Amino acid sequence: MKQLLALPLLLLFTHHLAAQQTFAMRNPDQDFLLAKEYFQKGQYNLAWPLLRQLRGGLRETDRINRAVDAQEIDYYAISCALMQGEPGAAVEAEQYINVTRNNARVQQMHYQLAEYDYRHGQFAEALAHYEAAGEANLSPEELSGMQFHKAYTYFSQKQFAQAKPLFAAVRQRKGDANQLDAEYYYGFIAFADRNYTEALQAFRAVENHKTYGTIVPYYIAQIYYVQGKKDEAIRYAEDKLKNGNTQHYDLELKQLLGHAYFERQEYAKALPYLEDYVRRSTKVRREDLYELSYSYYQAKDYTKSIEGFRQLSGREDSLSQHAMYLLGDAYLKTGQKANARNAFLFSATNNSNAQQREIARFNYAKLSYELGYQDEALKSLRAFINEYPGSNYAPEATELLVAALANTNNYRDALALIESLRNPSAATKRFYPRILYGRATELINDGQLPEAEALLDRALKDGNNGSVLPFLHFWKGEIAFRTGHIDDAIRHFQDYVSAGAPTGGDANPRNANYNLGYSYLRKENWKLAQGYFEPLSRNAGAAADPLTQDAYLRTADAYFMQKQFAQAKTMYDNVIRYSWPSEDYATYQKAIITGISNGTEKIALLNTLIRKFPNSVLVTQSNQEIADTYLAAERFREAIPYLQTLTKASGSATSKPEAFLKLGIAYFNLKQYDNAITQFNTVLERYPSSEEADDALENLRTIYVEQGRPDAYVQAAQKAGKPLSTDAQDSLTYAAVQVQLEAGNTSAAQTQLENYLQRFSNGTYALDAHNGLATIYLNKKDSTAALPHLEAVAGRAPNRYAEAAVLHSARIYFFGKKDYAQAERYYAQLKGLTSRAETRLEAARGLLRSQYLQQKWADAAPNAQELLTLKGANADDKALANIVLGRSAQLANNYEAAITAYRAVVAVNKASLAAEARYEIAASQFALARYKDAEKAAFEVINKSGSYELWVTKAYLLLGDLYYQQKDYFNAKATYQSVADATNIPELKAEAQRKLQEVTDEEARNSKVGGQ
Repeated sequence: MKQLLALPLLLLFTHHLAAQQTFAMRNPDQDFLLAKEYFQKGQYNLAWPLLRQLRGGLRETDRINRAVDAQEIDYYAISCALMQGEPGAAVEAEQYINVTRNNARVQQMHYQLAEYDYRHGQFAEALAHYEAAGEANLSPEELSGMQFHKAYTYFSQKQFAQAKPLFAAVRQRKGDANQLDAEYYYGFIAFADRNYTEALQAFRAVENHKTYGTIVPYYIAQIYYVQGKKDEAIRYAEDKLKNGNTQHYDLELKQLLGHAYFERQEYAKALPYLEDYVRRSTKVRREDLYELSYSYYQAKDYTKSIEGFRQLSGREDSLSQHAMYLLGDAYLKTGQKANARNAFLFSATNNSNAQQREIARFNYAKLSYELGYQDEALKSLRAFINEYPGSNYAPEATELLVAALANTNNYRDALALIESLRNPSAATKRFYPRILYGRATELINDGQLPEAEALLDRALKDGNNGSVLPFLHFWKGEIAFRTGHIDDAIRHFQDYVSAGAPTGGDANPRNANYNLGYSYLRKENWKLAQGYFEPLSRNAGAAADPLTQDAYLRTADAYFMQKQFAQAKTMYDNVIRYSWPSEDYATYQKAIITGISNGTEKIALLNTLIRKFPNSVLVTQSNQEIADTYLAAERFREAIPYLQTLTKASGSATSKPEAFLKLGIAYFNLKQYDNAITQFNTVLERYPSSEEADDALENLRTIYVEQGRPDAYVQAAQKAGKPLSTDAQDSLTYAAVQVQLEAGNTSAAQTQLENYLQRFSNGTYALDAHNGLATIYLNKKDSTAALPHLEAVAGRAPNRYAEAAVLHSARIYFFGKKDYAQAERYYAQLKGLTSRAETRLEAARGLLRSQYLQQKWADAAPNAQELLTLKGANADDKALANIVLGRSAQLANNYEAAITAYRAVVAVNKASLAAEARYEIAASQFALARYKDAEKAAFEVINKSGSYELWVTKAYLLLGDLYYQQKDYFNAKATYQSVADATNIPELKAEAQRKLQEVTDEEARNSKVGGQ
């Protein structure tokens, strides 16, 4: 049994040895044939080990003796390596191509390398190898595959003309593995070439393909649409969307359906498709958004239509114009007139459709009027009437224009507009005097009195002035009073009162009677003045308003001037008891009355004034009165402290020469001659041109003569520039001038004064000569010629002419030359020179205005505070002071304080300062991020300050900034556009254009619209 079992094992072992021997002794040719067989069957994983071993076994002698066999082995080994994706295979293939001299195998290797590059997506490289491979040495299968791959490679390189015939060849071969793929790509190229018939045939061939079946329906539907088979396109697209298969171009099919239904005006059917397309798309074309918005509009869903239409502004095409027109209508239908106005503005500035532009322009103008944009309504209505005189809307536009003229505060433009009308209607003529009156009041508030008076005179001559006639008389009276024509002022104020004294702002019975009181005060008719002031001051109490307080004081003054001291004193006592701001003045007047009979009590009252009111302008006068009272009583020692205070006081320089002179006199009478000499010399040294200098020199003469020191007197006179013997020629020359002046011969006097100054520029009478020439030139209204003489007098202040000279110089520089720096200098000098309350007020007023116009806010703020405290400061003064305080607060980022100051301006001013204040309130609210308050304040500027283009334009820009800040791009663009189109102020036009571009760019970044 064991022997039988062992035999099979032995046989098996023997067979194994025989098998090993057969493999080791196999013929390499047989291995190569087997490898080729595997390769041709596509079994590259079996072929590769054999080919790699065969190639590795090739010796150099084999490559020489069996070159063809070696070349074949290399070809198949490299080709198999390419198929296997072996590293370095592509490099070896390139080397094979470069060294092999077998053209057929080189072309075949190009083919293999092309297929390798194709598989790796290296289409540019593949294309080069396909073109080098040719077709002669390829099998039918390889040729078919290569044609498709080569076509696709051309396709990927966008060389469609080269790809198309190759795809055409492949798609003709039924059963070819690439036939359906070729159909798809051929259809795509035909579609791009607009060969829709061939494209449709190709696409229909693959519409059920698992890959292409979700793509080609979109193209098929499009083909039907462009071929005019729109019903077929709709049916086909809807069927594909409803069959449940997810479409690659689902959104695009819905876009197509929406557009198709929109074209058929079936907006309800278009809406869901367009809605879904726009909602799910990141960016859409303007046309798509327009169609969706229009569909919403037709469905009366105005809120959604607005959302879309407003993104279509800013283009100069018909789509944008129509969108804005419909947007305006949608806004009107939802009660949003302000937004509708802006929409019509966009439509009105677009020239694509003339009829729509006409209607849009009318609607814009009408809404401007209805919403209170009176300045814009006037301009737009006038432009509409001029451009469309035959329009169906022209009659209504004319009526609106007349109504706007009646209601506007933009009197300057209104006046220019109404005067430009060739044939004004009767209604317009009735409004003309009212507009003249309104513009005149603006000019009065701006200080342009001659221009205002000219308009008032024209209105007085107009037969339609009945409604404003009393007010014309009031303001004629106001101008006459301000310009010193007191009799004219009285006449016009009385005409106003006689006409019933209707109330219109500052024109009211109280102000008329108050001004009449002051007019008679100027004429020193104390009784009549009292008759106007006293009724205004009845029921005066601690809480009385400023006008009542002042009328009460002027009544007391009238009693005082009529020497009815008991009544006056009682009233001054009441002022003190009420603690009114004028308590210091009442105390002073009471002291003067008391001093008539009791000098000691007078001095006590004046000392009380000095103690209680150390900053009062009456402190200097009080010290003077006390000193004069002591001097009159020959109580020289007691007078000295008050006189010394006067010499050290800041402010009035005019009173100081007199104080030093009187101080010297006091010392003289106390026989303190050295101290007296010091004071008199101070007058001569510091104030050589003052009237007191002559008295001081005469007093020195008395002292030195008594002391037996005549040489000291001679030296003092020479030092003071007043030698004892005045040059005879100097005296005679000026004496001749005086003769001409006294005779009223101004022309001769002017010539002789000029001759005098040429000969004696530093003569004894040089100051008088400069003053005389300045007076002559001022009377001739030649301020330019007067100015150097005024400045010569001002430069030698203080002197008897200095105060007037400094005042005139300041006025000339401010009003005439508009040199505000020089005006500031002279107003500052005047403020320190004068002791008169009225002049001090003008100095403070002029100084502040000069600093305001130079925007010197830091310097101006303290002066503004001071001006507010001065008695007699009027509404304009308070307005300017608060403007300055508001600006200062803004610069310190204290916007709450700024708003308070600006509101104080608006309360007392109706002209340019009010316009500026209203704008700055809006700007401050914007800075505080109170956008609703800022918007409201900006509209206040537009509606109530229409005559002031600068501030109105800045208010519009601020509104644009506000909308921009809130990402309301539509209204921001509309606002900036309106400024850019309308303003004549270059810097604001440039700012509007820059901001318009900014907001347009920002909107584009955030808009749904991304197409053309």
